[in-house]
Amino acid sequence: MRRVFFYVSQMQTESRPPVSAYIRTLNEARMIADVVRAALLIADEVVIVDSGSTDGTQEIAAAAGARIIEHEWLGNGFQKRLAEDSCRHDWLLDLDADEIVSPELAAEITALFEAGEPAHKIYRTMLALVPPIGAPWRDFGLQVRHKLYDRRAVRAPAHKAWDQFDIPDGVTVGRLGEPLLHHAFTGAAQFMDKLNRNSTVRAQTLPLKSKPYLAARIIAGFPFYFAKKYLLQKYFRGGVYGFALASMSAYGRWLRDVKMWERAKQSSRAPEEKRS
Repeated sequence: MRRVFFYVSQMQTESRPPVSAYIRTLNEARMIADVVRAALLIADEVVIVDSGSTDGTQEIAAAAGARIIEHEWLGNGFQKRLAEDSCRHDWLLDLDADEIVSPELAAEITALFEAGEPAHKIYRTMLALVPPIGAPWRDFGLQVRHKLYDRRAVRAPAHKAWDQFDIPDGVTVGRLGEPLLHHAFTGAAQFMDKLNRNSTVRAQTLPLKSKPYLAARIIAGFPFYFAKKYLLQKYFRGGVYGFALASMSAYGRWLRDVKMWERAKQSSRAPEEKRS
């Protein structure tokens, strides 16, 4: 059952474009106040869809200016759909609870709406990692996302694991030059915890691959996963820490293959146990 908790507005909204920012949360007290305040540089409203935080996330976010909705966890894509439906405006800014809108990005988005509706229905946004040590990775290791979009043109996928939409045919995509600043983790331990959780969810919910295919990826896939991060995404520019993060990321991707292989083995064993 969904219920609205409370709403606190601390800023005048006349100068902001008709954009609703939404954030899914569960125990995100670490950064949620900063994320909400930064989002309010650009968004007319910030909607938090919280799935039962016990660390004060709801109260902190509301004090920062967000509208809070509590709802049990439905899955990654389904929870985004709920957030989309809860927003006042059709133009949406999809944020995670560790992503900061910089003043430069806010100014760029504001400029899109100065003459009315933006030229495109979807805008590509880059995620720039802000590691717990060192400067933000603004010009390497970037991830492509489509964070600003019109829900009349596209919606989050109705899926438990996947939450990134495909670009509809005929819809053009604009580009934002300034990245979102992604404070993805506080250190190696938390990063590994996130990789473990994500690999479990995706191994359990994505379409099952064949055992021979998965076995081949388990045996030979790790070097390719590492090379993609370290060479293609230029993690080598992050020095020793870049090497470490590329290794951990590759391990998380490899772990998903192992967990899906376990699922495939269990699935094939179940009919045999029934026959016996």
